[in-house]
Amino acid sequence: MQKVPVAQISIARAAMFVIASAALASPVASLAETAAWPSKPITIVVTYPPGGGADAMARLIAPKLGEALGQPVVIDNKPGASGQIGAAAVAKAVPDGHTLMFDASSFAVNPALYPRLPYDADKAFRPVGVVALFPNVVLVNAKFPAQSVAELISAARASKDAVSFASSGNGSAQHLAGVLFESAAKVEMVHIPYKGGGPALNDVLGGQVPVFFGNLASTLPHIQSGKLRALAVTSAQRAAILPNVPTLAQAQVPGAEVYEWNVLFAPTGIPEPVLAKLSAALQKTLEAPDVKARIAQLGGEIPPGGPDAAQKFVRQQIALWARVVKERGVTLE
Repeated sequence: MQKVPVAQISIARAAMFVIASAALASPVASLAETAAWPSKPITIVVTYPPGGGADAMARLIAPKLGEALGQPVVIDNKPGASGQIGAAAVAKAVPDGHTLMFDASSFAVNPALYPRLPYDADKAFRPVGVVALFPNVVLVNAKFPAQSVAELISAARASKDAVSFASSGNGSAQHLAGVLFESAAKVEMVHIPYKGGGPALNDVLGGQVPVFFGNLASTLPHIQSGKLRALAVTSAQRAAILPNVPTLAQAQVPGAEVYEWNVLFAPTGIPEPVLAKLSAALQKTLEAPDVKARIAQLGGEIPPGGPDAAQKFVRQQIALWARVVKERGVTLE
């Protein structure tokens, strides 16, 4: 039997001791880092320009989120390519909870419209929570004769190309809400894409295009002034701020429920204890009376649930728009 030198045994034992010590030390270090988190200001990358809906919502929650976490929360706008530029940056960020992303509905649409995204929408991010849901509203110019969804459908079926609807561009939230309505109502309308929601809304207000599937928050002043007529909301329940306006399901058009939404994301790989701490701070922020009041004032709602519920919601949205885009042949051209 070959004898192993004592020196080799000693070296081997020392190596095993170092490996075992490292294995024991890692969880302790991780727990210490988690307890110290956040150790510096947190950056929320908003994937859209300043002044838009997503930016306004991010800036609404940032101060109180910072108070809950004990560190400043800084907004960093990285717009471009329907949110892809900001999302790509966050996907590559260190997943320590100090870099987050604030995104909107197009996050779930992009995988269906763009064959090559610079990130994996399902695997690169971990949703922290859904901040707010905003229903779209089926709107017509006040001079348009349709007084109900049924009358709008009748007008669209009366003759080919009888009714047109405006949107902020091909593949936009307004476009896809209109496409989903066409599918559920079994009608065909003419889509008129614009370069932005402002020009689209202006032409609907001016009567050049009769129909618009607008975000409730941005169109509410025009509904209240009487310039636009709200025929239905696309949410599951009636909007509290428009109690007399039915849902599409109540208007006999089931299957067209759709929201514009905002979700706070972290890069995948964020430690679960940090995610839990961040989620608790977000929930505390969303329960603040002034935050709740502002979201309600804009016609939105704050859904319950933490990271798991948010992840389920985002995946459902990605699947929904993948189906709609495929069935209706929606393209960016």
